[in-house]
Amino acid sequence: MTKIRVVLIEDDDLVCIGLKNALENLPDIDWLGEANTGEEGFQLLETTQPDVAIMDIGLPDVDGIELTKRIKASPTLQRTKILILTLQNEETSVLEAFQAGANSYCMKNIRPDLLLEAIRATQAGQAWIDPAIARIVLAYAKRVEKPDSQHQTEKVSSSLTDRELEVLQLIVNGNSNADIAEKLYITVGTVKTHVRNILTKLSAEDRTQAAVHALRSGLVG
Repeated sequence: MTKIRVVLIEDDDLVCIGLKNALENLPDIDWLGEANTGEEGFQLLETTQPDVAIMDIGLPDVDGIELTKRIKASPTLQRTKILILTLQNEETSVLEAFQAGANSYCMKNIRPDLLLEAIRATQAGQAWIDPAIARIVLAYAKRVEKPDSQHQTEKVSSSLTDRELEVLQLIVNGNSNADIAEKLYITVGTVKTHVRNILTKLSAEDRTQAAVHALRSGLVG
C-alpha cells in the first residue's frame, strides 16, 4: 500500500494533537510532522515534500491564503496538494482560498472519517469540499453560470432513480459511503455502484461536483 504523505500547518495546539492522534497511526497515512506558523510550515514542506498539506487559514504570521499562493508558486512543491482546514466559512475566505490554488476545503469540526476521505480525494487530484462550503461555492456558481446551464442540469438530473436521489441527498449532507450504507441498509459495494451511476448521469468527476449539480437543480435541499 502506498501511503499518503501528510503535513499539518496549524497554530492551535489542541487541533494539532487531535488531528495527529486521529491520523498518524492509520495504515495509509504517513504523518511527516506539524508546524505552528506559516514560515515554519513552508520550511517543513520543502524538507518533507508531502503529498497533502493540511493548513489553517488563520496562521499567526503568514495567512493560509498567502501561504497557498507561495506553495503553488514554488518549483519544488508542485506535487503537494493543499487541504484548507478552518473554522471560517465566509464566502470571501472560501473563494480566496480556491482562487489561490487550494485543492480542498474542510471545516475544523469535520469527522475524522470524512477528513480521511477528504485527504484521499485530495491526494488523488479531486476537489473535496465540505457540504457547508459547497453551498457557498454553489451560490457563487449561480451568479456566474450561463443562462441555459440550469435547464441542462435539470434535464440530465431527471434520469436519476429514487434510490440514487436518496444517495445523492446523503452525499450532499456529507455522509461517507459507509454512512450511506448503514442509513439505507445496503452494502458499501451497492453504495459505490449508485455513486458511480450518479457521477455518470450528472457528468460529474467527483462527489463534490455531483453535490453542486444536485443543489443547483433543486433535486436536494
